[in-house]
Amino acid sequence: MSISHYIKIIGRGKDGARPITREEAADLWGQLLDGTVTDLETGAFCLAMRIKGETAQEMAGFLDATRQRLHLIEASDKPTIIIPSYNGARKLPVLTPLLALLLAREGLPVLIHGTATESSRIFTSKVLLALDIPAQAAIKSIANGEVAFVPTELLCAGLQRLLDVRRIIGVRNTAHSLVKLMNPCAGQSLLVSSYTHPEYAESMAATLELVQANALLLRGTEGEAVADPRRVPRMQGFVAGQPVQLQEPQTGTLATLPDLPTEIDADSTATYIRRVMAGENPVPTPIAQQVAHILSLVGRL
Repeated sequence: MSISHYIKIIGRGKDGARPITREEAADLWGQLLDGTVTDLETGAFCLAMRIKGETAQEMAGFLDATRQRLHLIEASDKPTIIIPSYNGARKLPVLTPLLALLLAREGLPVLIHGTATESSRIFTSKVLLALDIPAQAAIKSIANGEVAFVPTELLCAGLQRLLDVRRIIGVRNTAHSLVKLMNPCAGQSLLVSSYTHPEYAESMAATLELVQANALLLRGTEGEAVADPRRVPRMQGFVAGQPVQLQEPQTGTLATLPDLPTEIDADSTATYIRRVMAGENPVPTPIAQQVAHILSLVGRL
């Protein structure tokens, strides 16, 4: 099969390109995930869509095709909290594991999925390993109060292959946006998603509405879906796609800044997280508020 007819539509530059329908997007993305197109076509698509940008209808179609190919994780009797983790730490410690552990302490099953997308950052999987939470080697259900890390390759090998294209062509592609919006759970769940630049807030919100997601959306920390411990970001909720305004952004930094570790390596970050979970250090206010908003949304499901 070929996706050349789709590339002709989306590959005419920022002003000349046209969107495709949700159904066409599902067909195109399904072929990419299945690996039935050439490497040249895959690269052409990644660059063309990078220039054009995805519409909500296109992203919904990409998510439809991904859902059909995911190895789904069975739900427990409580909603599973889904936290994508693909950016890692560059300047600040990656506190995604802290968010997950705080939610698990409330009795919720927590799924973190992700993969290392570059070599220069500290990723959640390394911090979790330092916290004695190794990555799953096979798909299995998640118990209430448990944090599980599932590598993307276990969920969908084709999706991992598309994420890896970045290492070859040097720029992110649609897969890097999609993983922050996908739901790999079979039952009731709530997605915690984040954006890095303000312009993505509208496009991601539109997609979450279109696919009728249960979600919390915020501007995260260096691309991670955890609130920046130094300031309270805007947080928006979705219940079956219906927007729920949760939190307006705080201007400036907090009056009292958290005592974060000076090093961002996995062991230093894990030590800090253990101290917070033991009550020796306070939970940073923005993260505590994020947890409260997630629990509020779960109560609406």
